[in-house]
Amino acid sequence: MEKNLPACPVETTLMLISDRWKVLIIRDLLEGTKRFGELKKSVGNISQKVLTANLRSMEESGLLTRKVFPEVPPHVEYTLTETGCSLKPVLDAMVKWGTEYKQKL
Repeated sequence: MEKNLPACPVETTLMLISDRWKVLIIRDLLEGTKRFGELKKSVGNISQKVLTANLRSMEESGLLTRKVFPEVPPHVEYTLTETGCSLKPVLDAMVKWGTEYKQKL
């Protein structure tokens, strides 16, 4: 991971999870390890290309690990790292805020 990070911690966090898809990927991986196809289904209306790009970016950032099993057809699993799991309170706060906002409408 590149160590040239913004001075502002909020900006650093946004840099890592600002994409809508990344937050949903983290949400789904907080439940446990998933295969590519499982993520594609659980995340929603995401193309294979976009999911692949986001997973690679998150792996480079140290948020998740990718394990390839030498089988035919290929079997790949994604798991959050300790760093990725540490985002749980951030997502929990987003759930709480989103729920309260929806109730106000």
